[in-house]
Amino acid sequence: MSVFHHASVELAFLDEGQGDPIVLVHGFASSKEVNWVQPGWFATLTGAGRRVIALDNRGHGGSSKLYDNADYYTAKMAGDVRALLDHLVIERADVMGYSMGARIVAFLALDHPDRVRAMILGGLGLHLIDGVGLPESIAEALEAPSLADVTDPQGRVFRAFADQTKSDRRALAACIRGSRQVLTREQVASIQSPTLIAVGTKDPIAGSPDELAAAMPCATALPIPGRDHMLAVGDKAFKAGVLEFLRVHG
Repeated sequence: MSVFHHASVELAFLDEGQGDPIVLVHGFASSKEVNWVQPGWFATLTGAGRRVIALDNRGHGGSSKLYDNADYYTAKMAGDVRALLDHLVIERADVMGYSMGARIVAFLALDHPDRVRAMILGGLGLHLIDGVGLPESIAEALEAPSLADVTDPQGRVFRAFADQTKSDRRALAACIRGSRQVLTREQVASIQSPTLIAVGTKDPIAGSPDELAAAMPCATALPIPGRDHMLAVGDKAFKAGVLEFLRVHG
């Protein structure tokens, strides 16, 4: 694992393989290992001849833990990805994000279109426009004394996941409250990068991938059959769809 600094924030990352670069941005309460290494994405993409780079978002994994909500504005986290490209002297790359990570890469494509060649949004559909991310109840679940004190079903899922990954729950609560920005339909319509929008057919969190794809000029929706938000991440249909998309557009 390597680290670099973006202003005062230390960010951990992995960089493996040879070939055209693809940068992976993980979801909320996850990490580069949990989201990308363990489900086999690094093996899949390096095996396909790609250079694969993944960072721990601020507040997550091996990166700096911050406790001010404003430190987690989505544009700031997209700036971390741009700074990683700068650090590695990569002018332009394909990018893939999952859930919160998909929101981050969409902001990157909007703010720095010259840095994004093709984009994959996993676990995020129309809620990029009409949803502000995870609800306040999940932040409250993370701040509860224990999992037994959490009654909200969705809150219990995320609290158990945060406990399992030994995350800094205070930093994650700040992240939920800070990263609640959306894009407008006009902003989404201005993104010219070829885009794949992959969402599980049983995912209640992401919003419609087809409706988001219809709002973008160069986007295609990919349903991940029978998968919910958590289980879609490592699905073989997701991987096959991404490899085909990168073959055509990468």
